[in-house]
Amino acid sequence: MDYEHALEFGAFLTPDAAHLDRLLENAQLADVAGLDLVCLQDHPYAAQQGDMWTLLSVIAARTTAVRLAPNVASLPLRPPVVLAKAAATLDLVTGGRVELGLGAGAFWDGIVAAGGPRRTPREAVDALIEAIRIIRAFWAGGSVRIAGEHYSAVGLKPGPVPAHDIPLWLGAYKPRMLRVTAQLADVWIPSMGYADPPALPDMNAAIDEAAVAAGRSPEAVRRAYNIFGSFGRGSEFLKGTPANWAAQLAELALAQGISTFILGSDDPRALATFAQEVAPAVRDQVDTERERRATQGLATQDERPVGDDESGRNFVGGPGYSAARQRKGGPTREQSGLAGAEAGQADEESGMAGGRTQQTGLSVRATPDDGTRLAREEAWDEGDRPSYVLNERDFTAEQEATAQHLVDVHDHLRQELQQVRGIIAQVRDGSLGVGAARSAINTMTMRQNNWTLGAYCAAYCRVVTGHHTLEDRAVFPHLLSADPALAPVIDRLEHEHDVIADLLDRLDEALVAVVSTDAAAPALDTLAAEVDLLTDALLSHLAYEERELLAPLAAYGFQ
Repeated sequence: MDYEHALEFGAFLTPDAAHLDRLLENAQLADVAGLDLVCLQDHPYAAQQGDMWTLLSVIAARTTAVRLAPNVASLPLRPPVVLAKAAATLDLVTGGRVELGLGAGAFWDGIVAAGGPRRTPREAVDALIEAIRIIRAFWAGGSVRIAGEHYSAVGLKPGPVPAHDIPLWLGAYKPRMLRVTAQLADVWIPSMGYADPPALPDMNAAIDEAAVAAGRSPEAVRRAYNIFGSFGRGSEFLKGTPANWAAQLAELALAQGISTFILGSDDPRALATFAQEVAPAVRDQVDTERERRATQGLATQDERPVGDDESGRNFVGGPGYSAARQRKGGPTREQSGLAGAEAGQADEESGMAGGRTQQTGLSVRATPDDGTRLAREEAWDEGDRPSYVLNERDFTAEQEATAQHLVDVHDHLRQELQQVRGIIAQVRDGSLGVGAARSAINTMTMRQNNWTLGAYCAAYCRVVTGHHTLEDRAVFPHLLSADPALAPVIDRLEHEHDVIADLLDRLDEALVAVVSTDAAAPALDTLAAEVDLLTDALLSHLAYEERELLAPLAAYGFQ
């Protein structure tokens, strides 16, 4: 069943008190990367976790677009009137960006240790129903007179009224809670591990049946899903490539009506991949299939799958992944806001700029460097780069996949670079049009954009540095031991890694200057120049590394 809801994607972050800087950076990354939601779990009795509402408020101040929600609030330790007031207040502050997830209670020993009640399953659901009535009445305004067994608000004059109708989420798995969800909730939010994909059809059917019995349409309840996985080449659910993830999530959207996917991860690379690769692909596949169904007047969702085996896509419960997929080039310079894509296409056919095409028998192709440069300064002399030649040979599918992995990693770095350039361009456009007489609110907005940019750039710099550290400490020594003739190339690559590290430091210094000068035009110009130089160096380096190392990696592996 596809309920035809618009698709949404979010991040489920850990409120780890020992790593609050990482939490805030990831929340800002989610905001600039285009995710729709940022959610936090709520366990007030857990010593290692910060307070959910405090952290959501800080995240609200540092973001501009993402919606915010507890996933889910611990009702036994947060009285409904206090919950309603906190959510309404933050909703006003953010201009309507708050949603509220409620949990009836779990981990009762911790709740009791923190001063809360110990409830039976029946009592916990009864208390949840009472709390929802009070919260809804609070948000509606007017006098509240509700006397319940667990919660009461008699004669309360509530306020403030939120900026918009705040959606209520419920995490439900058992029959009675599923019925309550159908009757009272706006969003159903189960989690993988508690409700894996095979369990979703029966739960969905229970919600649909109870919604109809309560006089509601099944479509009145949005279906969300907390998901967990890792990007790789596995055949299990959410263990494969971004393309595999996209096909699997599209199938859940079309077959089970899941329209909100919230990734539980604190890895900025995984969050960026989810936002920039998986989410757009899921939307494209779902839109295409919905359009096909509308055009052909199909009444059911089971007549045709989203994809087919030949594409290498893997559906939930469907066929496995292909052993290796063909080369899918990363963003060209044109796609990255740069010039010369046409020249790059010619280079791929006739030999890359500053190098030559190896005839090795390898089908995976290096990404071309079209020779376009943006900066006046040069990071290094490209004319003295050494080369390595591997005699032509046949490669197995597994060896081809090893070479492809390097290209995939580099493609991710190129996409990250494209995003950084786009964010900086947006900040520059806003800054250069603002005069000395700008209002205080505009000043605050620009500062917000600067700090958001800072979070994104910081996350990107960590991604690049982490990739190079892996190569320097593991991959390069292994290749040298396999073939000492690679030494000149690897020495050069290590030198370029050091140069790129220096360029990242310069970018960080320029970014600090932008923030400290309140986005003054000279500081923004310097920042743009540093980004251009990093762009030239990184794209050139990645192309050189692929040209020289794809064949050795296929032949000798990563370690």
